[in-house]
Amino acid sequence: MRKSKRLDKIPPYLFVKIEEKKAELIAKGIDIIDFGIGDPDLPTPDHIFEKMHEVLETKESANYPSTKGELSFRKAVATWYKKRFNVELNPNNEVCSLIGSKEGLAHLTFAFIDRGDISLVPDPAYPVYGISTTLAGGETYNLPLTKENHFLPDLESIPDDVIKKAKILYVNYPNNPTGAVADKAFFEEAVEFCKKNNLLLVSDLAYSEMGYDGFQPMSALEISGAKDVTIEFHSLSKTYNMTGWRIGMAVGNKEAVQTLATIKSNIDSGVFKAIQFAAIEALSGSQNCVVANNEIFRERRDVLFEGLKSLGFDFPKPKATFYMWVPTPKGETSAFFSEKLLEKCGILVVPGIGYGASGEGYVRFAITLPKERISLAIKRMKEQGI
Repeated sequence: MRKSKRLDKIPPYLFVKIEEKKAELIAKGIDIIDFGIGDPDLPTPDHIFEKMHEVLETKESANYPSTKGELSFRKAVATWYKKRFNVELNPNNEVCSLIGSKEGLAHLTFAFIDRGDISLVPDPAYPVYGISTTLAGGETYNLPLTKENHFLPDLESIPDDVIKKAKILYVNYPNNPTGAVADKAFFEEAVEFCKKNNLLLVSDLAYSEMGYDGFQPMSALEISGAKDVTIEFHSLSKTYNMTGWRIGMAVGNKEAVQTLATIKSNIDSGVFKAIQFAAIEALSGSQNCVVANNEIFRERRDVLFEGLKSLGFDFPKPKATFYMWVPTPKGETSAFFSEKLLEKCGILVVPGIGYGASGEGYVRFAITLPKERISLAIKRMKEQGI
């Protein structure tokens, strides 16, 4: 069997390796406190499940859905965007359903990147941006996100010869893995940069509803004229604890959205209708569940932050997401520190190097487990002198 050579250019998907290691240790009887994958442990709200059951009873969802999403779903997305961000969207050509935002992000690359083209990718970053570029035959130019630049890319530092070959600029705020946030000034700069250089701004907004202490993340599309150059990806996965449902949306520039829809129409057959109707209920129904979820994650954040702080770790308290980007002890690599936590404490975290070279010196904690488990993790670290 002769596999495609393009597969030789990509590493094994980070979270697959983590899951394999976790399963291996659990099989040995080790109690693992898992801060690894960002998969909410909270249940999908009841009213969303109830809508799903109601639709399934009608038996009208078994046939093919619209590739770009049922019109009722697209209208619900447009209504939600208007209410949440005061952004106007035409549901006919500025909204497309996705089988989760990961799928859409990956397919978008094939719609815009040709061999030799460049994607401007933050580093560290969600791996899909770079991997999909590689699979499409393109190249990535990494934009370091560091403590010194508040984990924001320095767009002015990009060489002219790189900009000339670039087609896409990825931004992701609130950010995975750093938990960093961006303000209006940054989004204005990014939009202007893309307009000036004929780039597509790809905004990954998966964590927009996970803000704490009064902080409310914004959409890149709130910037005047942003729709001229921006496609934004959103997901119901984190907001409504629906990671396994695989439902999201791409919105914004109609040419970009329709180009993505064209790619998708030749690769997948859309999102199961019953899931779309459940998603409509999520977007248009009561948002009290979102408020309640955020309060739970805020409490967990505080427990972990104060616990790590008491052990001598120094980093800012995140304003958004359910991640903590924690610096490793002096002289320890992210891989070494991750292994030490796993072997000595039974604590699973993600080494920062897995998100890019600039992730070295950090590990990511995902607070997707109860406060009691978080407190136990701190207790184990203290007992082991970490």
